Amino acid sequence: MTAGDTIFALASGAGVAGIAVIRVSGPHAGAALRALLRGPLPVARVATHARLYLPAASGMGPAASGMGPATSGMGPGGGARGAGEDGVLDEGLVLWFPGPHSFTGEDVVELHIHGGRACLEAVTRALAAVGPLRPAEAGEFSRRAFENGKMDLTQAEAIADLVGAETEAQRRQAMGQLMGALGARYDGWRSRLVGLAGEVEAAIDFADEDLPQGLAEGVFPKVTALGDEISAHLADGHRGERLRSGLTAVILGPPNVGKSSLFNLLAGREAAIVAATAGTTRDVIEVHLDLHGLPVTVADTAGLRGALEAVEEEGVRRARARAESADIKIIVLDARDWPDVDPAAASLIDGDCLVMVNKIDLRDPRHTPAETLYIGDGKSKTAVYCVSAKTEAGLPDALERLAAMARERLGPGRSAPLTRARHRQALEDTLSALRRIDPGKAIELNAEDLRLAARGLGRITGRVDVEDILSRIFAEFCIGK
Repeated sequence: MTAGDTIFALASGAGVAGIAVIRVSGPHAGAALRALLRGPLPVARVATHARLYLPAASGMGPAASGMGPATSGMGPGGGARGAGEDGVLDEGLVLWFPGPHSFTGEDVVELHIHGGRACLEAVTRALAAVGPLRPAEAGEFSRRAFENGKMDLTQAEAIADLVGAETEAQRRQAMGQLMGALGARYDGWRSRLVGLAGEVEAAIDFADEDLPQGLAEGVFPKVTALGDEISAHLADGHRGERLRSGLTAVILGPPNVGKSSLFNLLAGREAAIVAATAGTTRDVIEVHLDLHGLPVTVADTAGLRGALEAVEEEGVRRARARAESADIKIIVLDARDWPDVDPAAASLIDGDCLVMVNKIDLRDPRHTPAETLYIGDGKSKTAVYCVSAKTEAGLPDALERLAAMARERLGPGRSAPLTRARHRQALEDTLSALRRIDPGKAIELNAEDLRLAARGLGRITGRVDVEDILSRIFAEFCIGK
């Protein structure tokens, strides 16, 4: 990326669509728009219907001599009177945002044109021919917005999260961060640290002056209080990060109990092969669900039993590994075997999993499973949901319980939860520096730890030199953002 370049890219989704949006940003954005319009710029921040032409100086089409301006003398079709059809690329809406009042803080142009592939290629070729323009790199528009003070790094990251949000809960979290809730909290903490550091520096630099008694000593209770706030913020069970990436649930149980049938019902499609032969599922299969607005990745696994051959043995190993790392375990049992429970499945049942007894349509209705499965000494218990993958009986209640378990793991709603490992690492570094501050240490050492703590918070929002992390952050963006 080179500062001062004028960049352009498709800002709307790829593929055929009714409307496509091309964004241009940089010092030559206005000149590029004038070349495409063959006339003056439209009124700033007002959507204007106009025709786009081949640039007169590009060698791509006829010269513009004698052509009227595209935004004056508009006829019913939106083009300049007498322009003719030669050299017309497309027609649509154009918007002109002179800097600094734009998304990037630079001069910005948006072209809302037809979304066909040929239209897009024609307009982007014309932009490249205008010069000096170049295609944007991933995240370059948002990076320019950050570098021009239009947003902090947490807000820039929220844009990527908002674009990638698949559920309502993810959208709400990303929108809160985009509106500055997270950045405001970290900036507030950093401002307090800078103030405390100033008091300590004053005690060092002006030790002979008539400063208030105990100035430096009064800093330590405030440092402790701030450290406690950061510690409480970190002790969130990774709620924001889990919501951003989605919870994981794994379906476990003996072979041939209907795990894959239940998995297909959850997926809403034939995602896994279902067969009467035991051991059909060998590998882990995943689907992503929107479960009552919460993102959950559900995995189907191999049946738990003594493997008959090497491939199935590997499948069982992977199933057990998934069980150890999953947020939620869904244990599936066969109603015809109830209340006997396969030992391999029983070893995974605890007081914090969901148990489904499947195939109740094949069981004598006079002998239904108990409502509660007791484990251990009988004091711990796990609710059992009687279901049928064939008739879907009992599934609504079981899915409601699954959604409740997901909500429990995400914890109560907070206005500004941690959302990325980068934030967590910086906060842990900040807290570590604060915990090193001690009234018994040399005041100069305490002052250095205060500076390190403030720097750790500044790395999150970008208030300090963070060139080493910028490329990594914005590389996650799509082209056009």
